Amino acid sequence: MAAPTSTIDLSAALVTAPVPIGHWLAILPVAHCITLGAVLLMLRAHLRLQAWLAISGLAMLVLIDAALLAKVAAEGPLTMVMGRWLPPFGIAFTVDLFGALMAFTSALVALAAGIYALADIGESGRRYGFFPLLMLLMAGVTGAFLTGDVFNLYVWFEVLLISSFGLIILGSERQQIDGALKYAVLNLIATTLFLIGVGILYAAFGTLNMADIAAKAKDLRATAPLMTLASLFLLAFGMKAAAFPVNFWLPAAYHTPRIVVSALFAGLLTKVGIYALIRVVVMLLPVERQELSLLIALAAGATILVGALGALAENDIRRLFGYVVISGIGNMLAGVALGGNSSGVGGVAGAVFYAVHSMVLMTALYLAAGEIARRGGGFLLSGLGGLYRQSGGFTALSLMLFLAACGLPPFSGFWPKVILVKASLDSGAWWLAAVILVGGFLTTIAFGRLFLLAYWRPAPTAAMPSAAVWRTGLPLAALTALVVGFGILPERLLALSQSSAAGLADPQAYFQSVFPGGFR
Repeated sequence: MAAPTSTIDLSAALVTAPVPIGHWLAILPVAHCITLGAVLLMLRAHLRLQAWLAISGLAMLVLIDAALLAKVAAEGPLTMVMGRWLPPFGIAFTVDLFGALMAFTSALVALAAGIYALADIGESGRRYGFFPLLMLLMAGVTGAFLTGDVFNLYVWFEVLLISSFGLIILGSERQQIDGALKYAVLNLIATTLFLIGVGILYAAFGTLNMADIAAKAKDLRATAPLMTLASLFLLAFGMKAAAFPVNFWLPAAYHTPRIVVSALFAGLLTKVGIYALIRVVVMLLPVERQELSLLIALAAGATILVGALGALAENDIRRLFGYVVISGIGNMLAGVALGGNSSGVGGVAGAVFYAVHSMVLMTALYLAAGEIARRGGGFLLSGLGGLYRQSGGFTALSLMLFLAACGLPPFSGFWPKVILVKASLDSGAWWLAAVILVGGFLTTIAFGRLFLLAYWRPAPTAAMPSAAVWRTGLPLAALTALVVGFGILPERLLALSQSSAAGLADPQAYFQSVFPGGFR
């Protein structure tokens, strides 16, 4: 007698339809970075080949992220789940316009830094693993931007932290160890708070899928400790982003590693903290964000002023730029406090625009600091001078970056500040608009002082003009061109920022990508 047969319906638990080829773009950037990092590690005995393979890989990452951004902009969010398990059980990579835009910008920044590293990182640094660590860092940064799962957001934070610890001590100098200790302690505390928040989140919701959490928050708001969660995430991500009052670690750490490492950290790491904060409190917990808006606004204002005043007081250019990073974080926090609406008009659009601008600008400023030290003999303003006489071209590039950092037209920093000031006035927060403008004014004074002392006054000692090096000049010029381009032709970036903000305020397209048949 034949055994009875039965058919098991897998459609309730697994993705049974073939995955569209375009959806593989959601995980391809991370897979590319991890794979290339492993290959570079195996090539540690072939340093020249390793370096050029890394640059080629970063160029490929830019193309992959560009294709992902174009697809999401044209078709809306896309989701890829691991192991074919349906969400919320399968770990999801869900890419919306906000995540794709940040991933693409980070790839551009990493490519510029990689080219600069050809001149800045010597044989010893390459043997200690600069390029493999760079690819691991990009895997963590990109994974954080593209994941649709809160626990995996934590995992990608850990990946980027591990690689950043290796990069910050590259060279094993005493000041690098000191800076790494401060950097590590504060980031590990923030990571612990983040993990505690993830545990409470899972206990309350029974899921860590972002779309599932956002859908269930309405029903659980009366019983779950959502305000506690929002406050915990605000503190954790605020520490990672170096917001007031937990900002002191950044200027104490970012001036210690090689200048290309400082440029990567300033351009990328704090922006991952801001990204996570926007993703969690704007998209997942919007009601709690509204309740905490005054507290976030006060922290934003204090962060802006502390950063600007710190920049005014500094003699070391690297520490000065560190305070400029902090002031920029305050501007982005102001956008989070102001929120937005489904049309994309509001503070969140300004925060997104400012984040993209800051990623490019801060990387370029630190690369410029490396050029200042190479041409002037050091990083201290008290020992610099005569840079204008050495190179008018480098002076022009520097001045463009300085004006952009001050938020002056026609450069990229002008437009997000206009959006933020307008959003502040529209919401009645005139004092926040005043703080943003005062912060810009103080930053202008700080950069004016830098320009007069380092560029305009005569050199303290007779200095020989430094020969131009294309490995350092090319990435600096390219990033400066982006800063100018975003300022003169802001329409495309402004549209992307507003669409990103609209998708965060009304994430129905995001939900539909994760649960095409509706919530289960």
